[in-house]
Amino acid sequence: MDMDYQVLAELLFPNIVETVDEIEARFPARQLPEGAVVSRMAPSPTGFVHLGNLVQGTISERMCHQSGGVLFLRVEDTDAKREVPGAVEVLIDTLKHYGIQFDEGATHDGDNGIYGPYRQRQRAGIYHVYAKKLVCEGKAYPCFCTEEELNAMREQQEAAKENFGYYGKYAIWRDRSLADIREKLDAGMPWVLRFRSTGSIENQFKFDDLVKGKLTITENNIDHVLLKSDGIPTYHFAHAVDDHLMHTTHVVRGDEWMATLPFHIQLFKALGFKLPKYVHIGPLMKMDGASKRKLSKRKDPELALTYYKAEGFPIAAVREYIMTILNSNFEDWRRANPDANIDDFKFSAKKLNPAGSLFDYAKLIDVSKNVISRMDAQEVYTLLVEWAAEFDADFAARLESDPDYAKSILAIGRGGKKPRKDMATWKEAKPYMGFFYDAYLEKPVFDEKFEKSVVREALNRFLEQFSIADDAAVWFEKVKAITTEMGFTTDMKAYKADPSAFPGTVADISTFIRQAVTGKTNSPDLYTVMQVLGYDRTVQRIRATIESL
Repeated sequence: MDMDYQVLAELLFPNIVETVDEIEARFPARQLPEGAVVSRMAPSPTGFVHLGNLVQGTISERMCHQSGGVLFLRVEDTDAKREVPGAVEVLIDTLKHYGIQFDEGATHDGDNGIYGPYRQRQRAGIYHVYAKKLVCEGKAYPCFCTEEELNAMREQQEAAKENFGYYGKYAIWRDRSLADIREKLDAGMPWVLRFRSTGSIENQFKFDDLVKGKLTITENNIDHVLLKSDGIPTYHFAHAVDDHLMHTTHVVRGDEWMATLPFHIQLFKALGFKLPKYVHIGPLMKMDGASKRKLSKRKDPELALTYYKAEGFPIAAVREYIMTILNSNFEDWRRANPDANIDDFKFSAKKLNPAGSLFDYAKLIDVSKNVISRMDAQEVYTLLVEWAAEFDADFAARLESDPDYAKSILAIGRGGKKPRKDMATWKEAKPYMGFFYDAYLEKPVFDEKFEKSVVREALNRFLEQFSIADDAAVWFEKVKAITTEMGFTTDMKAYKADPSAFPGTVADISTFIRQAVTGKTNSPDLYTVMQVLGYDRTVQRIRATIESL
């Protein structure tokens, strides 16, 4: 078919006068050190920010910032139907909350950087310049197929058990005459711009992915849509143009995009662009019984990043956990460098698991306990109040009413070679330490095997000789003395050998006191608890318990 592509390009894009060279001049090469990685996060503004975004963001951020490169945020808002108002702001805030800092890109107040606009819908004019160039070169053409025609085509392919898509004999507008095209345009018929594929599914080629390794890929033979009928580009076309103009060196994305890789490689080549390096990461998986499955928005609350904030996982803990699932050598590094900044760890994309990462909630809890145990009381107090202010206002008010008291509670068992690991989340703080506040003190329930009179006697005896000035050793000697006076035993071996010889042990006497003071059978070190509560509050609680028995 004889086709004057220049005439066709003018017919389709009469208002596009800017040239590709003029566009390229607006996006100069970046002046960065050798080996610097330029990458992006390019989410769609759908309003749901999930753990996968954070995993991808962490990989991109580490690769860029460890190499002296640039991380930018580009909003892929070409699908207007899925856009949720305010979603971009939620995304920026959530990622910032988890330590993903962008060097340039979309922000709350517009754009930051010279390679913008960073929202694809504002770049429509740029895409049209490249679309016109492809038409001029015979690499793209208009297609006037209606929805009904495309559906009929799909049914025909299904019946014949053929591959779905617009290709071969089904590409009915691929070689139409200029007269046919002009007739449709004059009639005001809507059209999409399609890519003229030169590929064949008979051909394969080798490709190197930074995570998946050496791949054998089948060529793309489908004439995919580049511009929709409203002139807005598809993701495929827009990302190719943007990654070229923004000088992206590495694309980090989920391996669900592998299916479109043959088309993307073909498109970059047709546009004359250098292909970025691809980092295709596997999905986040979890064990479901004996088998693995992908984390799901419907079934797994832990996929949403809002979950971690509401549960009260410290940001540092989530970041540490993400790093443990991305690079298996991170935990050894952390053990060797317990106080080092996480950013000092040398992250490697080559160590990513090609099959994806396994999300393990128990491991997250463990990591979080370790992270909180390494914090001092001041940091725990600051982060806890910040969380409580949003999720438990009453608790926040009590913590803030006497910061020194709250910090003295949080200091219990902190520091030293073996710090206590009582909390994995800020949500657990109130159950752990709430008894220090009278409003949250629960009424003790004593073991029924002991008569109330026995409990009452133990508490009365303790009150008679209690002094806040005693050190821990003297305090415990007094508890042991009460034990012996009441016929209980301090010899645990003797008790185990013949439990019927004694009414109970020193552990039982301690538990009576602990329950009277804290309302619980388990608490941090009881001597320290009393020191923090002070003489008056401790005595008042024990007296109230005696009266209630």
